[in-house]
Amino acid sequence: METELILLNISGADKSGITASLTEILANYDAKILDIGQADIHHTLSLGILIKTDSAKSGEILKEILFKTRDLQVQVTFDIVSPAAYNEWVSRQGKNRYIVTILGREITARQIAEVSRIISDQGLNIETIQRLTGRMPLDESQQPLTKGCIEMSVRGTPSDREAMQADFMRLASQLNFDISLQEDNMYRRSRRLICFDMDSTLIRTEVIDELADRAGVGEEVRAITESAMRGEIDFKESFTRRVALLKGLDISVMQEIAESLPITEGVERLMKVLKRSGYKTAILSGGFKYFGDYLKQRFGFDYVYANELEVGDDGKLTGRYVGDIVDGARKRDLLRLIAQVENIDIAQTIAVGDGANDLPMLSTAGLGIAFHAKPKVKAEAAQSISTIGIDGVLYFLGFKDSYMA
Repeated sequence: METELILLNISGADKSGITASLTEILANYDAKILDIGQADIHHTLSLGILIKTDSAKSGEILKEILFKTRDLQVQVTFDIVSPAAYNEWVSRQGKNRYIVTILGREITARQIAEVSRIISDQGLNIETIQRLTGRMPLDESQQPLTKGCIEMSVRGTPSDREAMQADFMRLASQLNFDISLQEDNMYRRSRRLICFDMDSTLIRTEVIDELADRAGVGEEVRAITESAMRGEIDFKESFTRRVALLKGLDISVMQEIAESLPITEGVERLMKVLKRSGYKTAILSGGFKYFGDYLKQRFGFDYVYANELEVGDDGKLTGRYVGDIVDGARKRDLLRLIAQVENIDIAQTIAVGDGANDLPMLSTAGLGIAFHAKPKVKAEAAQSISTIGIDGVLYFLGFKDSYMA
């Protein structure tokens, strides 16, 4: 029996029943569907169906499809696909697939054009594009914290992945958006543990600086903090020096600070979705456990590891700490430990942070994200978010706004 491969492309105003009506015709002639895809953009349908059918039946199929599309007031075109072209398409199944995520307060044609050019220059092909965020308002002044995100599924092997990543990062900085390049493998679809830094990540401040202000040593502590975050001095040394300056501060101040912490945009939404989706969550902080415990109680984190300040019998800080310091190496080890306890492969983990002491866990996790990070951290991290709130992490995981309502 001689067969034909025919590609049907249907477009026009979307309405209920189009797909059902057309596939019913194909079913009546026992046509086999080799591929099908449909998109709806602003109530405009684009439907493609690749069929395999008996050559003796193809004329009748096309005639009925033509009459039906006229009745439905949509347009159809037919293209004959050669077996060679089909086999070449099938052979691409073995090639690598990557996910490119573009994220920002708005998505512009220039951003997409430049990203697409880099993808093409690397010898890759964009197979699908979908919008993850809700519909953008026309008057953005009414909703200043809007966000836009599109996800591209890209097939092939980059000629130079490191150069591609570097080009993406450079472009994102120039055009004020965020971009993520991830291999689309089984681990990306089954992330289960996400670990966060706290200060300047989950909260928009460094708590030690808040404590220092109350102790009257704000300028001295901030100078040490900034130097440490830039990676200029060892974290353990900087931490010891800063804690010593807090000696004599009454612990009642800690509760006052906790209750007025400036929470980062998107934390509540992020945690709601992660908990509903079954993720384990942890705070791994070089800050203080008192404030991590406060966030745990408020948002439902599963684990908190942070530094413990020593309190004297008089209810005042002694200027010393209790136990091991949670520095960069300790964060990395804790990430591994929690994954082991939860029986989670390290490739299924995510880490989010902003400082130099977060780099070890960012590089160890399956997905490391620098969040509103210092230049050194952003330069070394594979993924970063700098334009929107921390709930932007959800888009890098493939969540759509429609799933998060």
